[in-house]
Amino acid sequence: MSSDTSFFGHPRGLAVLFFAEMWERFSFYGMRGLLTLYLTKHWLFSDGVAAGIYGSYAAMVYLMPVVGGLIADRYLGFRKAVTMGAVFLVLGHLGMAVEGEPAYLQAGEVVQDAFALQVFYLSLALIIVGVGLLKPNISSIVGSLYGKDDPRRDGGFTLFYMGINVGSVLATLTCGYLGETYGWAYGFGLAGIGMLVGLVTFIRGRDRLEGKGEPRDPEALGALKFGVSLQNRIVIGALGMVVVAGWLMQHQAVVGDLLAVASVTAVLGVLMYMFMSCTPDERKRMGLLLFLTAYSVIFWALFEQAGSSLTLFADRNVDKSMIGLTMTASQLQFFNPGFIILLAPLFSMLWQGLGRAGYEPSTSAKFGLGVTQGGLGFLLLVYGIGYADGSGQVAMVWLALAYLVHTTGELCLSPVGLSMVTRLAVTKVVGLMMGVWFLASSVAHYVAGMIAALTSVEGGSAADAAVSLEIYRETFYVVGMVGLVTGLILLALAPLLTRWVGSQHSPQEHPESA
Repeated sequence: MSSDTSFFGHPRGLAVLFFAEMWERFSFYGMRGLLTLYLTKHWLFSDGVAAGIYGSYAAMVYLMPVVGGLIADRYLGFRKAVTMGAVFLVLGHLGMAVEGEPAYLQAGEVVQDAFALQVFYLSLALIIVGVGLLKPNISSIVGSLYGKDDPRRDGGFTLFYMGINVGSVLATLTCGYLGETYGWAYGFGLAGIGMLVGLVTFIRGRDRLEGKGEPRDPEALGALKFGVSLQNRIVIGALGMVVVAGWLMQHQAVVGDLLAVASVTAVLGVLMYMFMSCTPDERKRMGLLLFLTAYSVIFWALFEQAGSSLTLFADRNVDKSMIGLTMTASQLQFFNPGFIILLAPLFSMLWQGLGRAGYEPSTSAKFGLGVTQGGLGFLLLVYGIGYADGSGQVAMVWLALAYLVHTTGELCLSPVGLSMVTRLAVTKVVGLMMGVWFLASSVAHYVAGMIAALTSVEGGSAADAAVSLEIYRETFYVVGMVGLVTGLILLALAPLLTRWVGSQHSPQEHPESA
């Protein structure tokens, strides 16, 4: 463990990763906040088609880390993988600024700019591959800054997670405003500039990482085959994945099949490793990790309505004026990262304080709390819909309260989940298991797209507000109840899971204690 703790009591390298991830998330969430609105308003896709594209894109974004984590583990090392991913992301986000001519109706048919649409799909593909190389590996570098039993680990991940949301809140307020007010290209272009700043930050801060995240065998990367080094072959392979991802964005049905195959393969692979290469204690830890990773799918399927159905709900059925200010629908996504900025330090102190007193909830209990709050947020919104005015508009405060409950649930589950992977996973497969963690998010995003499609409104933005309000109310009630019930079940199972992993450990040593 490094003795240099100049960043809020944490290693200096955390500061580099904090700001690099902040700007990367600025670009990602700036684009994400506008994407569904861009699909329905600029390209005139129906709600159902837009939900399918959004869900497939988000699923691929979280599926690719399985490959990115494996490549970094075996060949590139975490740092090189992050750098390569950041370059792809810069190109992808800047490509989103090429919007072409707006789509229009002609004789009842939607006419779209074919060339600009292909640039759009290519840009999504570059972002998908870029996130796959960057996202799991920058989180793995965070974990490598701490010893396995370092009590600062969860606090460090929570601070890192706050950096993510500083970028997110800035993006939703600025990119969202520019995109909806002055033109989509302005919002997407600003997101691309943010990603470029993130890349420069990471490269300039390399020395502060103290050698963490370097490749296991640097000489092997220069090994030639057919006159091409291994590192360059990996770059060529990544470009090939861009082509594949661009095709998948235009054939969303295939994404579901791909997810099913990837999920079964990953689970079988982990199980084989557990039973062939792990000690009994390692097997229990890996089993708990796999179980909670699967359970996280429920939470993320609910939470990720923010970028799709909740955004269209805000656009059509939320009064966006409050205390003299009028906001755009994409800007209202700022509630979630804004609440995290306010609450993340409190949660970090809460876990540490409860841990010192011996009362900290287990990781399983925290997951149960997260899923339960994911359901409660939607039920709270359903209650608020009951107070809609005669024009089908709901007060903004109800959306804000729903985001607040979702945020507290997220803080119980997401940063703790990242820490859980680096703690419970066997050292040799930390990167792969981080990829499996994001694979679960990928499945959840695809499911989230299916849920969002259930809220499809005939006629889109032109539909009657009362009609769309009733569709949202019915769907939000169902998904809210699913979250509530499944979360309570996990809370009931948490003590049993803790004892199963090993009650012989003290609270400070227990691998399941966050």
